[in-house]
Amino acid sequence: MANEVVLLDFWPSPFGMRVRIALAEKQVKYEYRDENLRDKSELLLKMNPVHKKIPVLVHNNKPVCESLIIVEYIDEVWSDKYPLLPSHPYQRAQARFWADFIDKKMYTTGRSVWSTKGAEQEAAIRDFIDQLKLLEQELGNKPYFGGDNFGYVDLTFIPYYSWFHAYETLGNFKIEESCPKIIEWAKRCMERESVAKALPDQKKVYEFVLELKKMYGL
Repeated sequence: MANEVVLLDFWPSPFGMRVRIALAEKQVKYEYRDENLRDKSELLLKMNPVHKKIPVLVHNNKPVCESLIIVEYIDEVWSDKYPLLPSHPYQRAQARFWADFIDKKMYTTGRSVWSTKGAEQEAAIRDFIDQLKLLEQELGNKPYFGGDNFGYVDLTFIPYYSWFHAYETLGNFKIEESCPKIIEWAKRCMERESVAKALPDQKKVYEFVLELKKMYGL
């Protein structure tokens, strides 16, 4: 095939969701392969021998790894359709900064919210809300992080919305009480077909997190 695209992924992964959204925005046809991360396929180990992680985009038998790198690759290769990154260098740098912030903070803090108890969990929830407030400040009164158009920072962050129910239920708090603009933004993003189809049901993610807790004896 002249343009064969395969995505190695795992359905609840926020990192994989980013790639699915980007591919949908670009209207790229691809083969989706859901990985069993406890019994990784030979293809995954071959295509990502360094980290042995999903997601991996395999384009014409050549692998691209790490979700943000994959999204930028998709934006550059399929540049004729819906741009994901801003064209202006400064705006592009800012978008990368906030995407990096989300990448380094949200996953680990969110994990601490559902995997800890007592004072440690309370501290994790405070950190999580503080991070959301910073993102809320950056969003301001704009419809999306990039302004009027859904883009790079939005697709980096929105996958975590599918985990919000799990965080709130297991942490016994409500995000909307502290960060109403984030919830408004998330609902706006969910109106996009690319996002709605990429994000799994929140209750399904919650059930997955319960399985993880049981598996790790938490």
